[in-house]
Amino acid sequence: MIDWTALAVFLVLFGGVTVLGFAAANWHRGDLNVLHEWGLAGQRFGTLVTWFLLGGDVYTAYTFVALPALATGLGALAFFPLVLITAICYPLVFVFGPRFWTIAHKRHYITYADFARDRFDSKSLELIVAVTSIVAVMLYISLQLVGLQVAIKALGLTGSGWLADLPVIAAFAVLAAYTYRGGLRAPALVAIVKDILIYATAIAAVIFVPMQLGGFAHIFAAAQLSLASAAKPASIALAPSQYSAYVTLGIGSGLALFMYPNNITGVLSAKSTDVVRRNMAMLPAYTLMLGLIALSGYMAIAAGLHLSSPNDAIPMLYKHFFPSWFFGVTMAAIGIGALVPAAVMSIAAANLYTRNIHVALNDRKLSEREETGIAKLASLVVKMGALAAVLFLPAQYSIYYQLFAGALILQILPTVLIGLYTKWLHRSALVAGWAAGIAVALWMIVANHFVSTFTLHLFGAPVSMFIGIWALAADLLVAVLVTLVLDAVHVSRGIDRTTPDDYVEVEYPAT
Repeated sequence: MIDWTALAVFLVLFGGVTVLGFAAANWHRGDLNVLHEWGLAGQRFGTLVTWFLLGGDVYTAYTFVALPALATGLGALAFFPLVLITAICYPLVFVFGPRFWTIAHKRHYITYADFARDRFDSKSLELIVAVTSIVAVMLYISLQLVGLQVAIKALGLTGSGWLADLPVIAAFAVLAAYTYRGGLRAPALVAIVKDILIYATAIAAVIFVPMQLGGFAHIFAAAQLSLASAAKPASIALAPSQYSAYVTLGIGSGLALFMYPNNITGVLSAKSTDVVRRNMAMLPAYTLMLGLIALSGYMAIAAGLHLSSPNDAIPMLYKHFFPSWFFGVTMAAIGIGALVPAAVMSIAAANLYTRNIHVALNDRKLSEREETGIAKLASLVVKMGALAAVLFLPAQYSIYYQLFAGALILQILPTVLIGLYTKWLHRSALVAGWAAGIAVALWMIVANHFVSTFTLHLFGAPVSMFIGIWALAADLLVAVLVTLVLDAVHVSRGIDRTTPDDYVEVEYPAT
């Protein structure tokens, strides 16, 4: 049944951000026929705008839907992103983000693959980084559509056949249009609205809902009782057997987060290295908000809500406890929260295709206008591919997209992150390591029936770790061994086209 009040609020807010998205083309005005302007907004964003953009891109709609959903079934294990990503990811990017921004700024890079090509004198590595990143980011865009579907379904917009998919198709068509027109400026401006709505709904939930449920003590007690009596028992406290899975899921997620091309695109849009550092210090505020939202899974258990799917935890909780108009606000927050990262992801994938696949394989040098035109069309193709995956693949497969994406994107870390500091690993060894890591990841994913962790018996003891970490270990081991062999037989390493001066920061005025 359609909640007309909630739907009206949703449409008003969605219409407002659509206007903002189209107006963004004139914000921080630049020549949008130049890829640097369309794909990186001319690197003009200051601290506040970058914070909203990165927050809107890193903390996606599916994150806000999936964490409470996981908490209803996994208990404490679902909270792995909160502490470990903050402890690992942001300090890491605080260090390497300014270094990559500096060399990208000096050498006019837009993607990690640009760097891989010049650092290792390898078109093979350039293509590997580009293709891996595009595949991973398309899987990630599909996840945003799952979040959007959850919000639309909660509003009562259901149906059969193509009518059931029409609202999602319409929303994505609008997204495609204003992203095509405004490039990165569009999601950056929309992200400000999205983040305000998310913060408002999270704070309202953590204050109002516990008051109705008898406080957090009752919520935790009810959640523990329900989780312990489930078909697959869980707990609000980690069991010793879960420690290695919890830690490696967090480490793997933290290492992977800024390997995704969309997140480094947000970093490169900043106007200076100081802006990058400030944002890495400020972004943990979003993790606090994410923790509050994750607790909604326990609140849904304590409220006794009967969920047709774990993904319905947030929508049904808000629908049960809040008036229709505020429920409309929360669903708009999730819906808009899907569009912001999806837009940045499609732009990042388009940059990769244009610069590192199309241009790299094309003998003719393209003009700036031609290059940008190809990127705009590529961004549409990426969106349509992700949309098709969600609409035509069985719904139960969507939960695996994050697993695939994270395990894949970690395999470019040796080339990008280690390569940013040392060229010791041989270019051919990096290719061999990547192939080994991808093979291990795919084997473990299939052999383990798409569960995110894999258990191996080491020295007689079972060790359960995130599949992406097992694959990265294989990647690094092969890369090191092959490097030693190739150096021993004096195989050429190629010419490093970067120079030590390229990594030295330039002083910029305070922003």
